Amino acid sequence: MNGLMLLIPVALGMGAIGLAMFFWAMRDGQFEDLDGAAQRILIDDDEEDEQC
Repeated sequence: MNGLMLLIPVALGMGAIGLAMFFWAMRDGQFEDLDGAAQRILIDDDEEDEQC
């Protein structure tokens, strides 16, 4: 029982920190362009140079 009195606040604190970090990442624009990086990796740089 004494262990739960310590572990429950620690778990709630870690959850609050994780939630705060998630909201910080959302505000910072971390999740704005999820498909852009996936599309950019498929683009061949040599083809762009030849078309110009």
